[in-house]
Amino acid sequence: MPGPVIYLVRSWPRLSQTFIVNEVLALERRGVDLLVFSLARSGESVIQPQVTEVRTAVHYLEDRKSVRQQVREHAAVFSDGPVRYAKTALFAWRRRDLATGYATATTLGCFHYAVQVAAAIVRLRREGTPPAHLHAHFAHDPALVALLTRRLTRLPYSFTAHARDLVQIPPSSLAARAAEATALVTCCQVNADYIGSTVPARLPAVRVIHHGVELDRFKPQPRPTAVAEGQIVTVGRLVEKKGFPDLLRALGRLKASGRRITCQVYGDGPLLRPLAELRDSLGLADAVQFAGARSRETIIRALHSSDVFVLTPTITDDGDRDGIPNALVEAMACGLPVVSTSAGGIPELVTHGENGLLTAPGDMAGIENHIAALLDSPKLRQQIGVAARRTVESAYDVNAAAEQLERIFLFEQTEGAAS
Repeated sequence: MPGPVIYLVRSWPRLSQTFIVNEVLALERRGVDLLVFSLARSGESVIQPQVTEVRTAVHYLEDRKSVRQQVREHAAVFSDGPVRYAKTALFAWRRRDLATGYATATTLGCFHYAVQVAAAIVRLRREGTPPAHLHAHFAHDPALVALLTRRLTRLPYSFTAHARDLVQIPPSSLAARAAEATALVTCCQVNADYIGSTVPARLPAVRVIHHGVELDRFKPQPRPTAVAEGQIVTVGRLVEKKGFPDLLRALGRLKASGRRITCQVYGDGPLLRPLAELRDSLGLADAVQFAGARSRETIIRALHSSDVFVLTPTITDDGDRDGIPNALVEAMACGLPVVSTSAGGIPELVTHGENGLLTAPGDMAGIENHIAALLDSPKLRQQIGVAARRTVESAYDVNAAAEQLERIFLFEQTEGAAS
């Protein structure tokens, strides 16, 4: 049996990153032995129930350790490979630019994290259970830690690039991370195209693996065939790239036209107060409720009881954008008709007029018209909802995604040369 696969993430568990928890659970169901290392604790008060289903323990690298413990870790890694340790430390010192752009730790800070992971790898090898692979989620800090861990231990690694972590680090930093990886994974083709135009072609081929959902939990329920009651739902972090001001303004136009609507907004974030102020200024205080961050079960109930799901992402001035929002996939898995924008990788999921309705980012009139069209037509809602579910079944099954990842981790890897 292959040894364990180390999963490296920025923080655990993040409510907005439930797709990582789902991925871990799906790999465990396939019998893959995992070890999860997280740079930090999420600090969030709402935790998805499925986190408790994860069998492996989670090791937090930012937890305070005594000086003696830290010295022991560095000594263990040094004794395992003095030359590798010295070369990696020198590399981290010389390449401090690798932590520029979107980052929460310096290159030397990432070296310290890497030593902790490497010490665990050294211990496991001495115990006779050597890890088979290291996989990092996100191209900024976690992928840099994986690169440095690779140099310290020669353990093969791969990483998944998502959104901001991909487009807001310098191309040279992305290329350095990819150069020694066995595979570079991303969640949508638009990200793969960006990588292809940014890093040298000689680097590992990019694998597009969509974040899957649990099809047995996110599934359709019988829906009324009468005219909709105007119940709209949306889910997402309250941050700029999600485009919630555009949604609120479109809802304001709908209400001003005399239409009766309600909208539940699930999610939390730094823009809660300004969004609430905008809602009130648009006369939507009685129509739009900010329900906060909620568990998966609450979200599923909301999807089943709503008429339309709306998410209106945009591309921010600094380039931040979504890949394929998992909330959109979950709504479609429930057979709920969706309205969204063409930002990021969304057109890979939603084909306008077939399994959803799309408009350009910032097009409030288009958003308004698409919502109205769905609310007015039971037939259109049913037609699009059925097609939406079919799309998710065919390409966004979490178990199928886990199978592809397992092949990368355990059966297709080739060790690159550490310098």
